[in-house]
Amino acid sequence: MDETEFWEIVDSTREAADGDPEDHADLLVERLLTLDPDSVLDFARHFESRYNRAYHWDLWGAATVLLDGASDDAFDYFRCWLIGQGREVFEGALHDPDALADLLDTFDQTVDGDGEELGYAADEAYEQLTGVVAPALGIAAQRAEPEGTPLDFEDDAALAERFPRLTERFGGE
Repeated sequence: MDETEFWEIVDSTREAADGDPEDHADLLVERLLTLDPDSVLDFARHFESRYNRAYHWDLWGAATVLLDGASDDAFDYFRCWLIGQGREVFEGALHDPDALADLLDTFDQTVDGDGEELGYAADEAYEQLTGVVAPALGIAAQRAEPEGTPLDFEDDAALAERFPRLTERFGGE
């Protein structure tokens, strides 16, 4: 599976789910079940490598603004959700997390930002297809610390300065 096919699967299942992360995860599993086990593992590798790339302090700061706080787990689920938003949003956010203010049409804290189930979709599909747990993917593990310069997530003024567009559009919702 190449990168284009990976993003096509992400996009088509998100669109069919009307952006609902839980429905998106269910539809993603259904779609992955139409593939052979090796292709599901390829999908998982693509997902995991993007998940690891998104382990960045600035992106965590953006998640903190959007979610009005983001614990370790919340940031993990946010990264899954971000992948689920598709290539343009994902790559744009990695390039400039503050650009999420322009890349997202809307953001509802009660629905958006938590894609935990998306992160398990390939594992679930693989297990359903084969009856066994997915093997190790053979890609580098996530770094111990996020990349970049640490941010003080408790300092609202510093977050507003670092993410002015996000703060103006989505802060304090």
